[in-house]
Amino acid sequence: MDWPKHVTIKEVGPRDGLQNEPLFIETEDKIAWINRLSGTGLQHIEMTSFVNPKWIPALLDAAQVARGIQRNPAVTYSALIPNFQGLERALAASVDEVAVVISASEMHNRRNINQSIADSLITLKTITMQAGAAGKAVRGYLSTVFGCPYEGEIALDQVLRLTEKMFEMGVYEVSLGDTIGVAHPRQVEAVVDALLLRFPVEKIALHFHNTRGMALANIVMAMGKGISIFDASLGGLGGCPYAPGAAGNVATDDLNSMLRQMGIVTGLDQERLLLAACFIEEKLGRALPSHALQIVHGKLE
Repeated sequence: MDWPKHVTIKEVGPRDGLQNEPLFIETEDKIAWINRLSGTGLQHIEMTSFVNPKWIPALLDAAQVARGIQRNPAVTYSALIPNFQGLERALAASVDEVAVVISASEMHNRRNINQSIADSLITLKTITMQAGAAGKAVRGYLSTVFGCPYEGEIALDQVLRLTEKMFEMGVYEVSLGDTIGVAHPRQVEAVVDALLLRFPVEKIALHFHNTRGMALANIVMAMGKGISIFDASLGGLGGCPYAPGAAGNVATDDLNSMLRQMGIVTGLDQERLLLAACFIEEKLGRALPSHALQIVHGKLE
């Protein structure tokens, strides 16, 4: 199989990882964690979301975090932007890049964003235009691609239609999410094959959650199709507040370990990743699920 020679891992732990945590992580600890992540070789860190604190109280300090981190010029620091007010706050905090999100599931979109898909498309188009006018690149997330907790299976035509809509808005890349971790390799193969008939491979990223332990297998399948950009969360931290039962993202440290053993370049320092993972574990007061961390803690031989 013709594997990519290089894979880009985009770290989403400070946003997607922390958003569902019941324990509020202090602002200075978030900043210290992101600073540690900035020294691991990561080129892209999603540091927070400028969402209304009423909906995601774990990220109520988005502006303080964005202003407080030590910016590594080799790293792009992005933030998820759900609405116009969020964009204003993000631009004031000098984010490097904007991320926008829509769900392939009508019901999940209403739960997650409090809008219909049709209304979200209008909102996202305006945000993308305004962000572009401010000189910010925009990345798009399409959630519940592989299944929805409320609607079940999602039609592939819907996935393709919304992906195309996001590119038409001007996003430079679409990350397709297995929000509840139900995807399996054959499904991934079918979805990726359909996407690559219509869109350039370098513009597609994948975002797997590991609810059923299938995330690494799904990534291997996607890599075999030429996909080389994957979102991950250090230690396997994460979960969606509006996707009941969803586990964390694929663990950055597990993914990096697998890719290194396969001879695929990531540019990430595994030891520094694990030190950063241990740091956030301590602040959370609980163990994270990644296998690489379990080895560090002596739980696996």
